[in-house]
Amino acid sequence: MERLARSRNIVLKGIITLLIVMTALIGCGNAQEEQPAAESTNQGDTVKTETVTTDKESEQPGTSETRIVEDHFGEVVIPVKPKRIAAIYLEDYLVALGVEPIVQWYHPNWGKQDYLNLSAPQFDITGDIEALLAAEPDLIISDGFADAAIYEKYSKVAPTYRLTDDIQNGSSTEILRKIADLIGEPEKAEELLKDYDSKITDMKTKLQAAIGKETVAVLRLNIGENDINLLGIKNRFVGSILYKELGLSAPKLVADMDKFIDSLSMEVLPELGADHIIILTSNGTWSSAENKETIDGLMNNPIWKSVPAVKNGHVYQVDRSYWQTGAFTANQLKLKDLERFLPQ
Repeated sequence: MERLARSRNIVLKGIITLLIVMTALIGCGNAQEEQPAAESTNQGDTVKTETVTTDKESEQPGTSETRIVEDHFGEVVIPVKPKRIAAIYLEDYLVALGVEPIVQWYHPNWGKQDYLNLSAPQFDITGDIEALLAAEPDLIISDGFADAAIYEKYSKVAPTYRLTDDIQNGSSTEILRKIADLIGEPEKAEELLKDYDSKITDMKTKLQAAIGKETVAVLRLNIGENDINLLGIKNRFVGSILYKELGLSAPKLVADMDKFIDSLSMEVLPELGADHIIILTSNGTWSSAENKETIDGLMNNPIWKSVPAVKNGHVYQVDRSYWQTGAFTANQLKLKDLERFLPQ
C-alpha cells in the first residue's frame, strides 16, 4: 500500500509538471503571434488618430482639427477647415474665394454690400447678436470694426479672428491672402491674384491709350447735405487701384492731399481741374427717390455746370456700394466701370 501511494504521488507530480510546461509553451506562442504587429508599427506603419479637444471653441458645428493663429488681440484657436463662416465687413473676400457667408452684415445708415447679391440673412452690426448666434458660425472674421468689447462678444459665439492693423490697412491683395489662409484655401487666393494682375495689366494699357496723362478725380455727393467730398490719393478705396495699380494721373489738389477724404465746397470745385470726374452718392443710388433733391441741386448748380469735365461730358456716375470699399471683388467691378466709361 505504501509503495502504491508513492507511485500515485509520482504520477500526480508528473501530470502537474506537464501542465505547467504546456501553459508556458502556450504563453510563448501567443507572445510570438503578437510580436510582428508591434514590429510592423516600429517599421513605419501610420496609425491615424483624431485629437478630441474640450475647448468650447472646438465644439462649434463643422469643426474637427484646430490650429492656433495670431490676430490683433493675440492667439486664437480656429478650425483648420471652417465650414460656417461670418465675415464682418469682409464678405467680399469670401465670395471671391467661392464661399457663401452664413450672414451678411448690415448697418442701418450704410445698408449692406448689395453688389454681392447674397441670399444669407442680414446681421445688423449695430444691434444684438441674435442673428449671429442663430447662424451658428464655426469661425467669425472681422476687420477693425471689432474693438475689444465687440471682439469679446463675438468670441463667445465662435472663434473670432480680428485682422491685424498692418493687414487691414494694406492692399486688398494682402487681405485676400489672409482670409484664404484662415479658411484653408491659400492656393485659391494665388489663382485669383494671378488673374487679377492680368486684368490690371490689360486695363492699364487700355487707359493709357484712351486718356494718357489726363487727370482723374473721385467725388462723393453727400445726400441731404450741401457739400461734396474729395477722395485723396491715399484713399485706400480708390487711391490704390486708380493711381497706384492703374497708374492714372491725379489732379494736383488730389495728389497733394494727406487726408483719406476731405470736404470740397462748390466754390473751390473749379480749382480741382480734373479732366475726368468719377462721382458716387454717399447713400442710396442715383435713381433713389430720396436722393433726387440733392442730386438735382448739384446738377443744376451753375458752378457745377461750369466745370470743364462737366461741360465735356466726362463725369461718370458710379455705384457707391463697391466704390466705397477697396475689397477684392469691388475692385474688379471698378475695372468694369472704367472700361465702360473711360476708353472711348
